[in-house]
Amino acid sequence: MSRCLAIVFAATVALGAVSVAVGASQAAPAPASGLDYDFFKTKVEPIFMKKRAGHSPCVVCHTGANNLLRLEELPAGQTAWNDEQSHKMFDSISKLVTPANRANSRLLIHPLAPEAGGDLFHSGGRQFENKDDPDYKILMQWVGVK
Repeated sequence: MSRCLAIVFAATVALGAVSVAVGASQAAPAPASGLDYDFFKTKVEPIFMKKRAGHSPCVVCHTGANNLLRLEELPAGQTAWNDEQSHKMFDSISKLVTPANRANSRLLIHPLAPEAGGDLFHSGGRQFENKDDPDYKILMQWVGVK
């Protein structure tokens, strides 16, 4: 009987290891292809620093935070991210773009008002009241939505 339990235990451990390996490989999606780094750096990054009426800039809440949109910390007196920081953010934020359905990518839906098709909850409030906002249009352009 104890040999049977040992076999069951070994099989359970093996299945658990396989589950962890499969879960880890699916945890972080690959960045969406076709996204332009230079466009991101020159057009998208400034949006994250912009003060919007009634809201803090994205960089205030998303720097060092444990959420999907992670922005790099700006050292005191620095007004732009360096290339290393920009590349890290590009890689990370690219994962918020859904290649098969770019229009419904997390990057576009989460900060958008629910009345305009966005998520019901965003702790930072609605950064974009509608899809006509010029900054929202820049995000759509980077993501590849026309």
